[in-house]
Amino acid sequence: MSNNFINGYRPFSYFCGMIQLGQYNHLTVARETRHGMYLEDEEGIEVLLPRKFVGDLAIDDAISVFVFNDSEDRPTATTSPPKILLHQVAYLEVKEVNQVGAFLDWGLEKDLLVPFREQRMDMVKGQYYVVYLYVDEESNRLVATNKWQRFINNKELTVKEDQEVNLIVTHATDLGVNVIINHKHVGLIYKNELFKKLRAGKRLKGYIKHIRPDNKIDIRLEPAGYAHVEPNAEKILNRIRDSGGFLALSDKSAPEDIKEQLEMSKKTFKKALGALYKQQLIEIKPEGISLVVKE
Repeated sequence: MSNNFINGYRPFSYFCGMIQLGQYNHLTVARETRHGMYLEDEEGIEVLLPRKFVGDLAIDDAISVFVFNDSEDRPTATTSPPKILLHQVAYLEVKEVNQVGAFLDWGLEKDLLVPFREQRMDMVKGQYYVVYLYVDEESNRLVATNKWQRFINNKELTVKEDQEVNLIVTHATDLGVNVIINHKHVGLIYKNELFKKLRAGKRLKGYIKHIRPDNKIDIRLEPAGYAHVEPNAEKILNRIRDSGGFLALSDKSAPEDIKEQLEMSKKTFKKALGALYKQQLIEIKPEGISLVVKE
C-alpha cells in the first residue's frame, strides 16, 4: 500500500482537497472494498461510504454525500440527511449525557457531541437546545456548541432592509421573540407585531424591517406590502392579528356582522379584502380569513 494511505485512508483534514467535514460533497466512486466504496474528490482525497449506503453504485459514478466523523473519528460519508450542517444552527434533542458531555440526535448513527465547555448550562437528556455546528481545530472533529453567540453576531451584516430571510426562534423576552437570521445574525420580532405564539426552534420566513445604527435588527413576519395597504385593509389586518391570526368574517358574511366587528360597510370590506388577497397577505376560507405566513 502506498505511503499516502494510513489505515486504509489518505490523510484527511477539515479542508482537504475539496472534501469538507459537515457539508455535502459531490464525489466520484474510486474503488470498492469489503467495507464499502471509497469516494474521491478531484485531488484524489478519499473517504469511505460504508457498504449499507452503497446501493447500486458503480466505479466512476458520482454521488452527493454528507461527510462526518465515525465512531472511530475517521472521516466517513453517508447518504443519510443530517439535521444540521457546518456553520448552521438547529434545535436538537439531547439523547444522552455522560462524563464527556451531551450527545444530540442530529439524524445520524453517531450522535453529535456538545462538550461541557460548550454548554451554557448543564444540558438535560430529553430536552431540546439551539446549537451551532463547527469543527474543533485541535481535534479536527465536528462538535456542537450551545454558546452560539460567539459565532453569530451583527458585527458585519450580510442582510439589508426588506430582504426575505430564514429565521430560527431562540427564546422570548419582555420585548418579543429573539431569532437567528440566516444562521449568521440575531434579530428581534417585537411582541406587538406577533399574532401567534412562536416556540423555540421554530423555523420560518421573515423580513428585515429595520437595521438600527448599532446594527440591531428588527424583524417582521409579513412582506413589505403589509406596510403599504390602504387604511381599511390595514384595519382588517390589525383585527386579524388581534384575533390571533384568524377572523371569523368573509365575503359571505352578513353586512351587520361586518359593521359590528369592523365599523365598515360590506362593500368597503370586500374591496379591502380583495386588495389583501391580491397581495397574498391573507387566505380566504369559508369559515373566515387568516394571515399568510411563509414557513
